[in-house]
Amino acid sequence: MVDKCTYRLAFAVVVAVVRVRRARQEPVGADGVQIVPRDAGQAQQQRGLEQQREQLVARVQDTKEAQQDAKKEFQSALDQFLAITGKHGKFTDLESKYHKLQGEYEDAKDAADTVHKRIASVEDVSSALFKEWRGELNQYESPAMRSNSERLLRDTERKYDQLHDAMKAAEAMMDPVLSAFRDQTLFLKHNLNAQAIASLQDDATQIQGDVARLIQDMQKSIDEATAFIDQMNKQGA
Repeated sequence: MVDKCTYRLAFAVVVAVVRVRRARQEPVGADGVQIVPRDAGQAQQQRGLEQQREQLVARVQDTKEAQQDAKKEFQSALDQFLAITGKHGKFTDLESKYHKLQGEYEDAKDAADTVHKRIASVEDVSSALFKEWRGELNQYESPAMRSNSERLLRDTERKYDQLHDAMKAAEAMMDPVLSAFRDQTLFLKHNLNAQAIASLQDDATQIQGDVARLIQDMQKSIDEATAFIDQMNKQGA
């Protein structure tokens, strides 16, 4: 049998453990299981939001770099196209020039595909971030902290909307320009002679204007991405 002294000793040990945990601000339940404080739970949620924000910034940075690459590829494709069809184009060694133009077109297409994928990735991450952020506002006990978080959410969403609009505007310009390049490249393939090349000179002017507008829209999107990244980094500082 267990005597009374043993019971008293066991009870004293339990009391001592509870007091130590309280001193460390580690509350325990009636069954001795540690209780996670509400503040600790909010801190975990905040860390989760910070991780999603960092992920969003990384995806926006990837998209920005993809658009910078696409700008170069479209400009390079245009330069090669004008070298053949422009006013100063030389109708010599046309087959070799065609193959070079075809390569430039393929590079531009690959760059455009990468931009499409990066923008979709940004949309996925931002949707998850804003959904979780809005869902956790009701968990604040402090009205002031909740109000501040709501304001920060609105500011971030507004800046993201500007970025998204710029990205989509540039994205929408890519496919029509690629289609024009593809048509002209295919036409060159089927008509490798000086007369056919000369017939494309009027189209060259139109394509040149389209590429110029595309590059302008891409630069606007790149600038918006830079501003968005700077704002997010300031918020996380």
